[in-house]
Amino acid sequence: MLGWVIVCRGYAAQEMQDALEENVGSLAQCRAVNVQEGLSANMLSRMLCDALHETDSGEGVIFFTEETGGTPYRIAALLSHKHENCEVISGVTPELLRAAVAWRDTLSSEAFRLAVVAQGGESVSSLWHQQQKNPPFVLKHSHG
Repeated sequence: MLGWVIVCRGYAAQEMQDALEENVGSLAQCRAVNVQEGLSANMLSRMLCDALHETDSGEGVIFFTEETGGTPYRIAALLSHKHENCEVISGVTPELLRAAVAWRDTLSSEAFRLAVVAQGGESVSSLWHQQQKNPPFVLKHSHG
């Protein structure tokens, strides 16, 4: 099963997890990380690292964040590069989480990412999708 880490400002992450559990029951391998005003990037990184290890059973972890490029997204992106089968998805909503619950047990992290972004429409993206839009800088050597 894919682990889930929901990361949002204020108490939105816990509220989303609570609302989802009201509908589908208790969620194993799922953690909400609430990003409070004034929380340092270093502390958030430690919190996300702990949540990653708590939710990972070896099949992968999905970070859900509110927006592409925000601090939670950037820190999750840095962590995802250090761990296999780790994805970062932005634009999370309670409806999207409800739709995605069914895929946690059956899809690989990559297939899950593609399915969630397709389900979410224009407002949902992933680190992988963003990287496809902005390929890494490559230095071209001149042959002179």
